[in-house]
Amino acid sequence: MEAKIKVAREFAFAKIDSRIYGSFIEHLGRAVYDGIYEPTNSLSDKDGFREDVKELVKELNVPIIRYPGGNFVSGFNWEDSVGPRDKRPRKIDLAWKSIETNEVGLQEFEKWTKEVGSDLDMAINLGTRGIDAARNLVEYCNFDGDSYYANLRREHGHEKPYNIKTWCLGNEMDGPWQTGAKTAGEYGALARETAKVMKTIDPTIELVLCGSSGLDIPTFGDWELKVLDEAYDEIDFLSLHQYYGNQENDLENYLAKSKGMDEFISGVIAICDAIKAKKHSKKTINLSFDEWNVWYHSNDADEKNEPWQVAPHLLEDIYNFEDALLVGCLLITLLKHADRVKIACLAQLVNVIAPIMTEKDGKAWRQTIYFPFQQVSTYGRGEVLTPYTNVDTYNSKDFEDVDKVEMISVLNEEKSEIITFAVNRSKEVADFELDGIDIEFKKVIEFSKMSGFDIKATNSDESENVKPSSSSDIEIKDNKVKAKLEPLSWNMIRVEI
Repeated sequence: MEAKIKVAREFAFAKIDSRIYGSFIEHLGRAVYDGIYEPTNSLSDKDGFREDVKELVKELNVPIIRYPGGNFVSGFNWEDSVGPRDKRPRKIDLAWKSIETNEVGLQEFEKWTKEVGSDLDMAINLGTRGIDAARNLVEYCNFDGDSYYANLRREHGHEKPYNIKTWCLGNEMDGPWQTGAKTAGEYGALARETAKVMKTIDPTIELVLCGSSGLDIPTFGDWELKVLDEAYDEIDFLSLHQYYGNQENDLENYLAKSKGMDEFISGVIAICDAIKAKKHSKKTINLSFDEWNVWYHSNDADEKNEPWQVAPHLLEDIYNFEDALLVGCLLITLLKHADRVKIACLAQLVNVIAPIMTEKDGKAWRQTIYFPFQQVSTYGRGEVLTPYTNVDTYNSKDFEDVDKVEMISVLNEEKSEIITFAVNRSKEVADFELDGIDIEFKKVIEFSKMSGFDIKATNSDESENVKPSSSSDIEIKDNKVKAKLEPLSWNMIRVEI
């Protein structure tokens, strides 16, 4: 089977916004407590945050982290999470039927994000709260003048503003499960007026408007049209959320689900541009795919969870090799839309549907999905090249004309590299060929692959066997890069140009 891709410098179509490699920490399950924060662990720093987890997050090169939710944010009072810890209230969280101690709040998390090399993507509560709480929060975080909330921040030990630049206007406000769910008209009007006051305080911030909670929700499309019609002039991004699973144990269909992501993105872009045309606007709304991942392994266990615990075991999917292959396909799909998808958040980061897992009083370890994300985030920097491909296709239960090999190439002029990411979805060896029409290939820097594993193989705190390895089965001949892509494999090829 052949898998050929032609690329050219002149067909670079999008500069990659590094925020496309973002992630997400919600006050949910063990993401915060016993995840990033465990003061009793010998590996934790003086503030109680695990150093081993910090190092794994740094390896992922995550430029932005969404916080504090998720569904949690729709019942969150931000004032509970600042100031002296011994004065913070212990609250019930309706979203996940848990107890929130507020031991870790805004000021601790903001410091942690800086330590791991990330910026904060702050979500505001538009469920139980609204304009007033939002404006006060922006004043607390970003205002440098002499005002009540800016001075309160100083009183809490932070003289200079946090300068948070990316903000989410609520979370999944269309979802009937959401605390304070709203109709499109209600939410669009509230988001518009909230955005106006937030940008009055800090005109430099960028705002993400809630799109649909998923492609399959009945109001999808109509929701986007209505909320954009209300708030288009005041916002900068529209969000997308979607999770994927292999409940039917159908590998071919599962690995084709990135085609569904592709169609989802294309559809939302069309809606954004329709409203742009309707409004005769010169502004283009870009996308924030701020929740995406595989999520289904933990569903049965979560149904048995006892409510009203602190940091219960929730959404703790243990990922296998086929999940890593799909995550690779999803990353490639995001890159194929890098002209409009400027922010994306792998949901989530630690313990909760996450690439990183921890054991209480024990180790932190990398799940299978950690590795494709880490490689793309690290090396997928620069410009995406339009892929002209020649590859066989297949049909699955839900999708037609699925490429047997999913591929994309990125040009990094600063480092004089072409980086190609490829997933071989088939059970055949693929004869890969990269042809650089106006590019001279000098040498292969690296050919990394994940292959040869049982599709259900997983990692654990005792073993991280499902991970990439180096291959020498590659050459440059007649200014073409040729390699063998193993059946059911994730591949990264870096070439000096």
